[in-house]
Amino acid sequence: MPTLPPGDRPDSPADTHKARQMAESFGVDAARYDRTRPRYPDAMVQRIMAASPGRSVLDVGCGTGIAARQFQAAGCTVLGVEPDSRMADFAGRRGLEVEVGTFENWKPAGRTFDAVVAGQTWHWVDPVAGAAQAARALRPGGRLAVFWNADEPPAELTDALATVYRRLMPGFPATGMPSPVDAYSSMCDKAAEGIDTAGGFTAPERWTFDADCHYTCAEYLDMMPTQGLFTRLPAPVLAEILAEVGAAIDELGGGFTLRRRTVVVTATRA
Repeated sequence: MPTLPPGDRPDSPADTHKARQMAESFGVDAARYDRTRPRYPDAMVQRIMAASPGRSVLDVGCGTGIAARQFQAAGCTVLGVEPDSRMADFAGRRGLEVEVGTFENWKPAGRTFDAVVAGQTWHWVDPVAGAAQAARALRPGGRLAVFWNADEPPAELTDALATVYRRLMPGFPATGMPSPVDAYSSMCDKAAEGIDTAGGFTAPERWTFDADCHYTCAEYLDMMPTQGLFTRLPAPVLAEILAEVGAAIDELGGGFTLRRRTVVVTATRA
């Protein structure tokens, strides 16, 4: 799935952090977002913490606290930073301490952490300013780890989705559907470049974790409105899209299995 709909794409892939309306649109239905968005591999969480000097974590763009709760379950103390007050409020009611604001403008106030993490959010952060801010927030030997879930549906569903989107979303690319893995690989490139430019880190590493994930039709349709492609669509348009996507999934037998690749860019504070 593309990350940004055509009308919201910035001039350069490096400028997604400037699309503030999109970046701060996910709180429109925070409960649905928290219920339906995929979690991250436990193996990833364990690897990040094994490579960190301790268990204090700063979660950038924590949203409803999906990643934060996984790190808490691994024995970490987590502080979240989140620009959308609706998402921050939801996370706070689930037991996460959250400070509201963009990461670039957040004040460490002398605090340091063993790890700075960002799940599905670092493309909303200026890649150089964000890396520099992370360096300030990390103690020496601390780890920056930014990661995304890239979902690759089966080809027949991808083709059906593209047909629906072209018809109902003016401006959608006339040919092809961008590969999610390729899109997130580009985000990894920008994250690594930002870390290198900001300085203060070892050379960025890339980790990947692969899994097959099954969705029923109802599960997938429940999750779709939380994606950036749909958060600001008029309700009648979204309803029509969901109806047609549901029909396409029904033709596949009422469910499907997609390939999920979790991609990580990580570096150590020198």
